Amino acid sequence: MAKGYKQMLAEADAVVQSVEGGQMADRLDDDSIVFVDIRDPRELERDGMIPGAFHAPRGMLEFWIDPESPYHKPRFAEPKTFVFYCASGWRSLLAARVALEMGLDARSLRGGFGEWKSSGKPVNAREKHNG
Repeated sequence: MAKGYKQMLAEADAVVQSVEGGQMADRLDDDSIVFVDIRDPRELERDGMIPGAFHAPRGMLEFWIDPESPYHKPRFAEPKTFVFYCASGWRSLLAARVALEMGLDARSLRGGFGEWKSSGKPVNAREKHNG
């Protein structure tokens, strides 16, 4: 029988370390950590981003991580801890699992950007991109 999203999230939660916004807000300037925003560009333009975060659209993640891909981004080859986040934490949990499977030191931000922003943690605006 096919897996549903609930089973996929439960399986990811069993292997991915989730981190709380409160513990991560103090680490914004920590050079060993990269916050990775996997949300759609429209979400970033509408809601902003965690300061200093790297945007990696969820649909391109595997291609950007793999050094053999023509779309590889060197940022993912750095020896860092990657903290993935989305709006609520579901997409980032699945993304962090993929990143772990691909060899990265990956975490997921529990509660996502929505919880980060609603609890008053720092947010930077993102300008609209035309085209």
